[in-house]
Amino acid sequence: MSGELSLANIFFERQLALPVSYKSLQLDCGYRLDFLIEKTVILELKAVETLQPIHEAQLLTYLKLGGWPIGLLINFNVPILKKGIRRLVNNFSNLRTQRLCGENPNRKSQVIGKL
Repeated sequence: MSGELSLANIFFERQLALPVSYKSLQLDCGYRLDFLIEKTVILELKAVETLQPIHEAQLLTYLKLGGWPIGLLINFNVPILKKGIRRLVNNFSNLRTQRLCGENPNRKSQVIGKL
């Protein structure tokens, strides 16, 4: 992945540590982003039989803690790669789109759908 991003001249950071602050105390919780692309999009890479809710929770935690808007959860253990990709959005506030997707408009972070 990093090779392809480099060839495309896309700025990325790999295995980026995500510190957590609690009451002005820095905690090392061991959170590491697989990739942060252009300081905007998180890529979390998996190779599992099926993506589980815990994988989405992990990515949503990273999005919330870092304040990033979009994350992609990619499972490489699928016959067709596009079936292993999920896009998650932090602080999604477009109510019209939420209603069209059938999502709860009061929910701030959510899975937007499979690509």
